[in-house]
Amino acid sequence: MSERLPRITVGLLFGGRSAEHEVSRASAANVLRALDPAKYNVVLIGLAKDGRWLLCNAGNGAGTGEAALTIPEDGAPLALVPGGKGRLLRFAEGEQEDAVPHIDVMFPVLHGPNGEDGTIQGALELADVPYVGSSVMGSAAAMDKDVAKRLARDAGLPIVPFATLTAQAPLDYASVVRAVGSTDVFVKPANLGSSVGISRARSAEEFASSCALAFRFDGKILAERCIDRAREIECSVLEDEKGNVRASSLGEIVPADSHGFYSYEAKYTDAQGARLVIPADVPPERTERIQELAIKTFQVLGCGGLARVDFFLKGEEILVNEVNTLPGFTSISMYPKLWEASGVPQSELMDILIAHALARYARRQHSVERDA
Repeated sequence: MSERLPRITVGLLFGGRSAEHEVSRASAANVLRALDPAKYNVVLIGLAKDGRWLLCNAGNGAGTGEAALTIPEDGAPLALVPGGKGRLLRFAEGEQEDAVPHIDVMFPVLHGPNGEDGTIQGALELADVPYVGSSVMGSAAAMDKDVAKRLARDAGLPIVPFATLTAQAPLDYASVVRAVGSTDVFVKPANLGSSVGISRARSAEEFASSCALAFRFDGKILAERCIDRAREIECSVLEDEKGNVRASSLGEIVPADSHGFYSYEAKYTDAQGARLVIPADVPPERTERIQELAIKTFQVLGCGGLARVDFFLKGEEILVNEVNTLPGFTSISMYPKLWEASGVPQSELMDILIAHALARYARRQHSVERDA
């Protein structure tokens, strides 16, 4: 009988301070269900909306059924130790207690600002602990839709025409129309996901209202040409421990007519808000081209581990829409579903992502030791 390997302790980070807090809790619950308990010991770390890191009880009912993970208000506050190689300090009644298992690898299941934008990745780098997903640069570049589109455009990737607005450099509707070549535009926050703060504008009045909504969530917003009657195609990208990058089969989002586009409500609150078609009905040669573009986009933005690349397909025209470096992992999310359709079940997907994180960390440690 072969000797069982020691379990890897995974710190599962979820919640956060962004508008996608609830989505993160649902995603994390699904990740928890997919982590093989024979291989992994999981420490649940909830990031409360007020910024506190709280130790969560693994037996709080989350991880069973379809429930989202919960973050108890009375959870023990935690602190991540800089340079501590996965060491967490637990604080109780004002007393410092080093009573939390050493973390071998962090799995941030955080969407939006302060989670998907390089900030948490920077904290984990300072703590000298391996983590799943893209590095600081890749996370930040992909999260900022303005920066991502500029990098993609400079690399020759096909993108949707756009204009960038800030409170200091606003644009009127006429200027945006000239910039994007259409009177029909979508306005969105530059640094948010899950379709939060997005609306459509076809007049100066609607544009003003759309900008006001988007500016509630971000100080920089984008106005993009509406690609009318385009199909929304998504492709999951995965990098293994050896650095090999592959693309999944394709999926298509078909929003219900009642929503008009793939809104937050269509994604998360309306069970009939959209259909997920897997695999997408796309000809083989076009499928191959989209998969090639997904991998190239992943590499151009400096992503690592995982990402979901979203496209618009209209006739033979393929346009890169955006990249999500920490895509949703809920039970109905496209990223894990596409890999399941490609022959990679969620438990194996977790193994690949964690192996990539540990291998990348080992390579970096070797480089530091060699240069010392």
